[in-house]
Amino acid sequence: MKETRELLIRSPNFRLSDIDADNTFGKNRDELELDLTKLRSLLSDLQNKLFIENKNSVLIVLQGMDTSGKDGTIKHVISAFNPAWCNVVAFKQPTSEEIEHDFLWRIHKAVPPIGFVGVFNRSHYEDVVEARIQKLALKSDLAKRYDHINCFEKILTENGVKIIKFFLHISKKEQKMRLLERASDPRKRWKEDTRDYKKRKKWQEYSKAYTDVIIRCGINDVPWYVIPSNKKWFRNWIIAKIICETFKDL
Repeated sequence: MKETRELLIRSPNFRLSDIDADNTFGKNRDELELDLTKLRSLLSDLQNKLFIENKNSVLIVLQGMDTSGKDGTIKHVISAFNPAWCNVVAFKQPTSEEIEHDFLWRIHKAVPPIGFVGVFNRSHYEDVVEARIQKLALKSDLAKRYDHINCFEKILTENGVKIIKFFLHISKKEQKMRLLERASDPRKRWKEDTRDYKKRKKWQEYSKAYTDVIIRCGINDVPWYVIPSNKKWFRNWIIAKIICETFKDL
């Protein structure tokens, strides 16, 4: 499909700032929301086949700025999967035990077994982006981490794990609106975190860091899909569409 091909990043000249977060490719909301219902049913059927065939597993990586919609994607797309064969992992600040190991140790433990779907709500890329922004690692160490991630994902791919990486791209203006909505809506206030406002001040730094991640850990073996995510209805539909296409290719 044309839209999914355009969202697949393979150019070393890619810049996150060049992507229009409002882009919906001229699609109609009502039609896409209706189609999403069909896609969710298809996702369920394809997951059953994945489990029965027992030859591959699928790992879905969700990354993005704060409020970009990782939780929303899980709620509206990933929830179509049977939870008995789907594991969702949200990576937070490393525990004391995890710090005593290499940065990929906790990630490898969470990789889905053959026949299963795994979803990372944030991932091993936090150990590059946050370490860079917060200056928790030397530049030389970060360069090694890019290489380690590429080798890690290559090993998984060669052992039957299909990796689909999504970067949910929103504009700075949209993020401000969503943060204000969290603060004013009692149903969403539990998500409010003062650290989100501090990170917002470093928007350009994060944008550059994610651009480098997408180029250095994506344009060859396991490319990224950069998803325009200002419109939640388009985000949900296109991600469901890409996952279905990937399952069919398997």
